[in-house]
Amino acid sequence: MNLWLLLQGFGLGASMIIPIGAQNAYVFNQGIKRQHHLTTATICSVLDIVFISLGIFGGGALLAQNDTLLLLVTLGGIAFLSVYGLLSLKSAFSTQKDEDAIQHTQRGKRAVILGALAVTVLNPHLYLDTVVILGSIGGQFEGEDRMAFAVGTMLASLVWFFALSIGAAKLGPALSQPRVKQGIDIAVAVMMFAIAAMLANELLNQII
Repeated sequence: MNLWLLLQGFGLGASMIIPIGAQNAYVFNQGIKRQHHLTTATICSVLDIVFISLGIFGGGALLAQNDTLLLLVTLGGIAFLSVYGLLSLKSAFSTQKDEDAIQHTQRGKRAVILGALAVTVLNPHLYLDTVVILGSIGGQFEGEDRMAFAVGTMLASLVWFFALSIGAAKLGPALSQPRVKQGIDIAVAVMMFAIAAMLANELLNQII
């Protein structure tokens, strides 16, 4: 296996995944709360690997060109990000009693899994980054070279999400201090609203 292409894929994959976004914010938040954070990291990594495979090995062309599907994903993403932003704001300004109730409802593994699925699949930029961009670059290679590039990008996803999740869990006690947590919740809410607004603007530009 070509080590240089593997490293090239790792670097490019990391550059697509690491920039702050809804997926990273969700993984980080679950890590701080230590609520099925490794499950969250696993789901995000596996889904990234699936879409990277689709893009690099040619199966993502139809997905990238399906305007109706991308429209539905965008609308779903706007709705999900807006709701998640509102929940983050509610958490930021809730009383201790309310916070205990919120923590209790958030502990369900099923809810955490559904959130990880939503924040990943309902993200149009995921399709652009993994299917279109990584797919177009990886598709230029053949045979073992393509495999090496693909493995590198997949490793970047695995390393990043588990490092983010475990690191947040380790720092959880410090980051869970009331003032710090409030600041994080507000920052997450602002980020979610900003991404939702950006997606809505892109959608309006396409329609107009």
